[in-house]
Amino acid sequence: QVQVVESGGGLVQAGGSLRLSCTASGRTFSNYAMGWFRQAPGKERESVASVSWSGSTYYADSVKGRFTIARDNAKNTVYLQMNSLKPEDTAVYYCATSATVAFTVDTYWGQGTQVTVSS
Repeated sequence: QVQVVESGGGLVQAGGSLRLSCTASGRTFSNYAMGWFRQAPGKERESVASVSWSGSTYYADSVKGRFTIARDNAKNTVYLQMNSLKPEDTAVYYCATSATVAFTVDTYWGQGTQVTVSS
């Protein structure tokens, strides 16, 4: 079956950087969109960044210019490089693989990794 596993979360001071990693197994990684989402306490889950099977990227306005998503199909891994972190970036970050960039079809989720940014 499809498995999605995130890593790389942690505690960082405002202005710092973190890199999240996500590996997906159980199907041909390169054929699917990959995305990062986050959910802060008391808030709904929101899309942060995604990359299609062809390499097209999307970023939420709140992270444009600070976060970079990249996929390495040879390693079945997608990364989220997060720079200039702000306290409002604090959330549980989830990775997902999906047949569509809308993440509405044939979508699988990881268990999440906590990112905490202190002020």
